[in-house]
Amino acid sequence: MFNSKFRGRDFITILDYTKSEVEQILDFADELKRKFKRGQPHKYLEDRTLFMIFYNQSLRTRNSFEAGMTQLGGHAHFLDPSKIYMPALEGEEVAYSTERISDVARVLDRMGHGLAIRMYGDPVGWINGKANRVVREFAHWAEHIPVINMECDIYHPCQGMADIMTVREHFGTFRGVKFVMSWAYSPSVHKPLSVPHSAIIAAATVGCDVVLAHPEGLELDDDVLAATEKRAKESGGSFEISNDMEEAFKGAHVVYPKAWTSKHFLPPIASEPLLDKTQEVFDANKHWLCDEAKLKLAADNVKYMHCLPCDRGYEVTDAVIDGPHSVVFDEAENRMHVQKAVMSLQMD
Repeated sequence: MFNSKFRGRDFITILDYTKSEVEQILDFADELKRKFKRGQPHKYLEDRTLFMIFYNQSLRTRNSFEAGMTQLGGHAHFLDPSKIYMPALEGEEVAYSTERISDVARVLDRMGHGLAIRMYGDPVGWINGKANRVVREFAHWAEHIPVINMECDIYHPCQGMADIMTVREHFGTFRGVKFVMSWAYSPSVHKPLSVPHSAIIAAATVGCDVVLAHPEGLELDDDVLAATEKRAKESGGSFEISNDMEEAFKGAHVVYPKAWTSKHFLPPIASEPLLDKTQEVFDANKHWLCDEAKLKLAADNVKYMHCLPCDRGYEVTDAVIDGPHSVVFDEAENRMHVQKAVMSLQMD
């Protein structure tokens, strides 16, 4: 399975990988999952070290990476930016409390075998795209080891890979699978666009029939939409956008209702974060929730997905997320398996 074309490559967005490469990662993730279930050792990264810098809190991401590295025979170092000299972009350093990213990356580059970053939202003042710039700055200076994006403000590639791994497990194929990524109401506007971006990119890459549904004012990034459309055409799938949640759900095989913020009220489009304006858009669309009535519009074998944590009672009802159509915990588990595949291929 190990192939030199993966070794040392960064994993910042699925757009950096071809359909064939994505499928190879999924195939290897399937193999690693089987070995995990059988209790079969698979220490492909023995004595390897992954440095993880978390600017944001995490449950699934941190534990899936740490557990994964342990199972692979290596070790994951958790680095809290507030407990080290906080890595900062050039020009944003503060004496005695920060250290330029170029220096941090070059130090860790010489001590371990991989570097993973999680950053979005508050740590970059909700300046859309700045966290992605930080991840890419680390990747630029870490010359000898791969950088893994554990979620920035534009992409969450590991989640996207877990999403499509879960789709394939339940349907056995991507062909003809209607995959609906829908906005859903939350009382919190602090929701990056990275999950829906990577979900539609991943589903389009492997050939699903992708539908993006959202109210007006909650459009995704134009470049991501263009890339998704291009990938859908290349893979033989399709891509469309709807402003009607119920219409989008009709005949769906996968529904993925999740809140995300409005790009229109974040820099660089806005002069400053206007979260109160975003709240107005959210509050005008409280009817965008996933309940049993909406689920009945979908295919009989529909699967409900969510990256978690979900806002129960807002984005989704308990009856749906705890019901027979929910595969959210398969999806959460698959984060570990796809990440193990990515790490093994990159860090071997």
